[in-house]
Amino acid sequence: MIQFVNVSKNFGRQVVIQEANFAIHDGERVGFVGPNGAGKSTLLEMLAGRQQPDHGEIHFPSSQRFGYVRQQLNAHAVTASLIDYTEDALPELHEISHALSEIEGKLAGEGISGEEQGRLLKRMGDLQTRFEHLGGYALRNRAEATLSGLGFSEKRFDDPFRSFSGGWQIRAELARILVAQPDILVLDEPTNYLDVPAVEWLSDYLKGYAGTLLLVSHDRYLLNTLTNVTLEVMGGRVTRYPGNYAYYRQTRVARHEQLVAQKENLDRKKEQLQRFIDRFRAQATKAAQAQSRQKQLDKLEEIEVQSIVDAAPVIRLPQPPRSGDEVLRLEEVGYAYDGVHDVIHQCSLRLERGEHAAFVGLNGMGKTTLLRLMAGKFPPRYGRVVVGSNVLMGYQSQDYAETMDPEATIYETAKSYANDRSEADIRAMMGSFGFHGEAVDKKVQVLSGGEKVRLGLARLLLKPLNFLLLDEPTTHLDIHAREALQEALSRYPGTIALVSHDIEFVRGVANSIYAMEPGKVTKYYGGYDYYHQKLAEARAAAEAAGQGVAPPPQKTTPAPPAPKSSAPSSPKGEAPREKKSALAGENRPNYRDQKRAESQLRQSFGKLRRPYEKAVSEAEERIAALEAEQKEIYEKLNAPSADGSTDFAALNKRLAEINQESENLTWKWEEASTALEKLDQEFQERLENLTL
Repeated sequence: MIQFVNVSKNFGRQVVIQEANFAIHDGERVGFVGPNGAGKSTLLEMLAGRQQPDHGEIHFPSSQRFGYVRQQLNAHAVTASLIDYTEDALPELHEISHALSEIEGKLAGEGISGEEQGRLLKRMGDLQTRFEHLGGYALRNRAEATLSGLGFSEKRFDDPFRSFSGGWQIRAELARILVAQPDILVLDEPTNYLDVPAVEWLSDYLKGYAGTLLLVSHDRYLLNTLTNVTLEVMGGRVTRYPGNYAYYRQTRVARHEQLVAQKENLDRKKEQLQRFIDRFRAQATKAAQAQSRQKQLDKLEEIEVQSIVDAAPVIRLPQPPRSGDEVLRLEEVGYAYDGVHDVIHQCSLRLERGEHAAFVGLNGMGKTTLLRLMAGKFPPRYGRVVVGSNVLMGYQSQDYAETMDPEATIYETAKSYANDRSEADIRAMMGSFGFHGEAVDKKVQVLSGGEKVRLGLARLLLKPLNFLLLDEPTTHLDIHAREALQEALSRYPGTIALVSHDIEFVRGVANSIYAMEPGKVTKYYGGYDYYHQKLAEARAAAEAAGQGVAPPPQKTTPAPPAPKSSAPSSPKGEAPREKKSALAGENRPNYRDQKRAESQLRQSFGKLRRPYEKAVSEAEERIAALEAEQKEIYEKLNAPSADGSTDFAALNKRLAEINQESENLTWKWEEASTALEKLDQEFQERLENLTL
């Protein structure tokens, strides 16, 4: 169990955490939520020992392995390849391998006594058991599967780790921690550098994780699907809610209202006591009663009620003018950064008025490049980009904010871009993106990179545009701002083309999905859930046709292939054809004797086959039952009870047990099936000998 006991942390005069008291139990899956800068990451840094609390204590079991994804890496110091770096996740395995090598060397030497040999062999067995328990024999396969799941191309597994960009290095660090399978897994904004397929893969992977999970994220999809406890960090306080993010959102308002009512009752009682004391303190006949009331008043404790944001701030977009029916058209467009190798290849598509299109796919598929082509920032290498009539376009990208005047204030920057909007409108929009009150007087040059991105998006939305191109608009936004932007864009009557890794945001805004794959773009005429449904149907059809790929082992254990028929391959009830003799006068066996011999042979082999047939049948039935149970568990994890009664720890523990049992059963099935195949082969050979 992890315990924070009266923990406080200050940065200068700023109180970040004040007397935090909470516990995290083994197997719990905890989401940390709160505004940017509230102290969520600070709590994790203190738990990891990278920062020390000013007051209080932090306890957690030292016997448990701790995994924490580092956000700042010394990539220049890493000389290993990507796969070797990822596989090198458990130093203990190297120590075990080294110890085993030493023992093997001693056993191969001369002059070793029997007693010493026995001791070394026992030690070797213990080390091999420990190596297997840590997953040492499957480590490389696990590393390859994890890297693939997070979007790495197999072709780059042997490339040097330091040759990857910062975002991909963070992905590799995440893969390395997942491969290590620590007892306590700490993830701080793990989706910052992931695309939608990688976020989905990570969610599926972590559903099967059996340890304790601590997650700081603004991604509502992960918080709702993976956590069963929410810790709200706000105003220096840490408050525990026994449910996922959706439960927390429902409960926090009711809890706040209850505290407000309790405080009002307490304040009324205090006021009544104080009036009695003031009125009768000087009267001799009432002095004793006044003194008694004073003691009651002194014993009453204060109830502190923090202000909360009941809902996301409201973002009001100006009404855009009407555009033509066709907003934008791409005709066989291609683009190559080096002028040779296409990132976008012969892409044709058409965006219509009112369409909210989301472009999804693995990183490197050209989503950002496609938006830049649409916005006219890049000229196509070939093909045409045709903009429709009366289209007023606004483009937001991660580097777009760098074009702002560093000497201008936040308010001046916004006002210069939307001179026709009132001061109240501008201040309201700035407040929606985290720039409240006097903060709008800050100069652009003192803003962080994330603040500049927020300012760039905020000023873009001030103008009455009818076509918005948004590249990762939720980056650097907290949950409340994401919810506000999602609500505003879902009601926006204009046209949108967006790229985002925030699944809940895409689900709430998009009414069409463009899936980008190598060399092609496929349009789905529905939202994100419709797109997902069609993908599932396509996978099911492919698997039914024998062309599908087995799902990752952490999601489900694939059923073994259908065993060969238990009947011998020669047809029953049919006498084998007699083979003509190659020599004249050769005696052939009597027909009845041959049939009798065949019958005896079948009976003999039938007895040998029965235990293996039974083992195959029982394994298949048990595997089917486990898969059905596994499916039910995933449904419970994907749709947890609103009352917070879903026991995520128990469900994930059961998933781990199912995976282990399925692996054992598959091994037994293979062993029995192999034995049946050998018996069939031997039966055939013996049967042929009878006919010779």
